[in-house]
Amino acid sequence: MKERTKLLLIVGVFLGAWFLPIESVRVQRALPEGFVLLRDYAREHVLLCLVPAFFIAGAIGQFVSQGAVMKYLGATAKRPVAYGVGSVSGAILAVCSCTVLPLFSSIYKRGAGLGPATAFLYSGPAINVLAMILTTRVLGLQIGLARALGAVAFAVVIGLIMAAIFRKEEAERVKNGPDPFAAAGAAAEGRTREGWQDASFLGTMVAILVFANWGASNRAVGFFAAVYEVHWYLAGAALAALLFMMIRWYDKEELRLWVLGTWEFAKQILPLLLGGVLVAGWLMGRPGHDSGLMPDAWIAGAVGGNSLAANLFASVAGAFMYFATLTEIPILQGLLGSGMGKGPALALLLAGPALSLPSMIVIHSYLGTKKTVAYVSLVIVMSTVTGLVFGAFAS
Repeated sequence: MKERTKLLLIVGVFLGAWFLPIESVRVQRALPEGFVLLRDYAREHVLLCLVPAFFIAGAIGQFVSQGAVMKYLGATAKRPVAYGVGSVSGAILAVCSCTVLPLFSSIYKRGAGLGPATAFLYSGPAINVLAMILTTRVLGLQIGLARALGAVAFAVVIGLIMAAIFRKEEAERVKNGPDPFAAAGAAAEGRTREGWQDASFLGTMVAILVFANWGASNRAVGFFAAVYEVHWYLAGAALAALLFMMIRWYDKEELRLWVLGTWEFAKQILPLLLGGVLVAGWLMGRPGHDSGLMPDAWIAGAVGGNSLAANLFASVAGAFMYFATLTEIPILQGLLGSGMGKGPALALLLAGPALSLPSMIVIHSYLGTKKTVAYVSLVIVMSTVTGLVFGAFAS
């Protein structure tokens, strides 16, 4: 960092501290609000969401062969296969924008192409089957169907555009081989197990992640309600199966490497993620609480009607806010009741669950500035245009 840049940074921090409007009631409420959101995130999402996701990511790095990743998700794989697998595999997880990050980084480091990897990155939080069903039940068939079709199309289109924009860099990446992290997965290349055993090991961890987070809101729908009644038993059975596999199929050195790989993801992602959640809490507060630096009245007043500005504002606000899985639906229900247009509502649904300020910070650490800006911009622009078109025809 140049000395002039350091000086400007110091001066900027000093002026910010000097003019900090600490006397403002909103500022006084916003500061602790960031810590409240951070506490809620730690209590509700770290142990049952992020920790299993870190272990899954570590297992992908250690036990999934590079050849398998390249065959189905590599830059040279057949597009229908690569984008189909990227979209569907993300949808199966039904996780939030933060929980999908270690999984995305793991498959990307193992050699997945940028296009299929970003399709997976979008699809994980956006293409959530239960969210689609609840959206239809709560917000109506029009918005529910538009969200389902839009999310599936977005995952593929965003991946294709990202691959096209950065095709030269991707070609260089393919030429040089995947990230050096992939070498840590050598155990998978020389394994003595059958492929179905490693697949079962990963599938069991995914089952733990899914069933442990089968929330109370799932009781609103028949099949999902039945699963909710026994979700802890299912998660416990999956955990018991995982322990059996660890004892019978894997030796101590493989398990040690798996834990080390998991720790690599955790120490890279978790500090950035928690810092991002804290800042998001200061700026926008918790969803449903008018306590951030940005008043909810600004948001509600800016998303009425179906203008370009309203759809763009909804997309940008949704992209920077943090939504836990399914929380976007009751929030939108309240905004629609306050006069929000159907177009901006869809724009927020397509941008909000897939992005957040914390997730952007982590994505930047893996993809760099150009790719991160391109990905975020694509989500915002496509959400805005889709909301504008939908709003023009929705009754």
